[in-house]
Order: sequence, then structure tokens, then C-alpha cells
Amino acid sequence: MSSLRIENLSRPGVSAGDVTVAAGTCAAVFGASGSGKTLLLRAIADLDEAKGEVWLDQGSRSSMTAPQWRRQVVYVAAESHWWARLVGEHAGTWPTDDLQSLGFEPDVLNWEIQRLSSGERQRLAILRALAYAPSALLLDEPTANLDRSNAERVEQLIAAWRRRTNGCALWVSHDPAQRTRVAAAQYQIVAGVLRQVHAG
Repeated sequence: MSSLRIENLSRPGVSAGDVTVAAGTCAAVFGASGSGKTLLLRAIADLDEAKGEVWLDQGSRSSMTAPQWRRQVVYVAAESHWWARLVGEHAGTWPTDDLQSLGFEPDVLNWEIQRLSSGERQRLAILRALAYAPSALLLDEPTANLDRSNAERVEQLIAAWRRRTNGCALWVSHDPAQRTRVAAAQYQIVAGVLRQVHAG
């Protein structure tokens, strides 16, 4: 079981009080552009310095090194970054079944990054994150560059991952219908302050 708990997390531009994403569930975050959504995810992932604490089950972020924490609490950015020439070089073992569920054949691992469309990069970034067997996912608009069919594939994949691993996800989305489909609770950021607006 993997639950994520945020306690009085703050940094310039964002403040979150007491938030829990239970094991096996997904919570959605929304807000206007520039309201602090990405800053929140980066603070949770320990990519930016922040006050307060974040817990993964009984383990605190402050008790781990940044690499240890980020292997378990994985941030998937809206615009993915790639550092090697070929797709397959970005993770040791790619989940073949998951590749196919997002519309890829195994040969995609031999593709050069430069040939990928923005939508392909976005889907592959999610699969790259899953290849590291995370306990929690921080998803920053993971379907923003996708058509409806591929967005649905991503939603189904994340739901299947949660059922299979009992991991949890925090999902930033501008789409109200999507938030209702994927999340048990919703949080809005207004001027950097996070507040719960809906619980399923």
C-alpha cells in the first residue's frame, strides 16, 4: 500500500495544508494558469526546496535522499525531457504490456527521440515513469497533447496501475470531465493556496 500525505507544504508561490491521497486512489488538482500547480508537484517531488513535510506511507521525504524519494514519488512533467538518442535507453526494463496499451509496439524502444511527436513523447514519458515501479505518481497535465482516444488510453492505464500496485496518483488536469472520471477527490489552487473542493 502506498499513500501520500502532505503536511503544511509551502514554498514561494504555493501553500498546501493537510492533504492525503490514499493508497490505490487518485486526487485531481486544477487551477488557472500560473496558480501554482506545477510548483506544487515539483515541491512534493523534492525538485524545489520547500518547507513542511511529505510522507509516503510511514517514510518522510526529509528522511530520504532526493534520488531515493524521486524513485518512489515520480514526477511526470507536462513537457517531458529526454537525454539519450533512443527511447529504450531511458529506462532499464520497459513494461511491454503497458507499451501496447498506449498504442505502441515494442519496436518503439528503438526509435530515435527526434522522430517522436509531442503526443508520443507524452505517452512514453508516462511509460518511462512506470518502468521505475513508483509508489506514487505526480502527473502534470499528462494528456494535454493527446486526442480523446489516446487520453482515454492513459486514463485506463493509470487506473490499471493503481489497481495492480495500490499506488496513488496526484493528477493535474484542466478538464472537469476528466477530473470526475479519474479522481476520488479534487483540489483547487487559487493564488497558490490549495483547497479541497470535492470528495468522492
